[in-house]
Amino acid sequence: MCLGVPGRVIAVEDQIATVDFWGVVRETRLDIVDEPVAPGDYILNHVGFAIRKIPASEIGETLALYEHLMKEAEQDMMAADVRAEIAGLGQAGEGCDD
Repeated sequence: MCLGVPGRVIAVEDQIATVDFWGVVRETRLDIVDEPVAPGDYILNHVGFAIRKIPASEIGETLALYEHLMKEAEQDMMAADVRAEIAGLGQAGEGCDD
């Protein structure tokens, strides 16, 4: 299973966003997001690509869900996928049941 990871956009230059994922800052491609992304927005990242902009009305619930997942499911494979994605270890096709 592959998961997207939410993060807060810090900066945008062309089609690359600098994104904060719980204190880990990574660059994320914006090529496939179908709406404009600006600093302060939240995106859902999957293997280095923003797959969607998270609507403002969903941000609180989305972040709470991921924080709960990472805190409560230390040994869970889904939590491991999220932690790997945040750490930048997730590679396309690795650990995914596509």
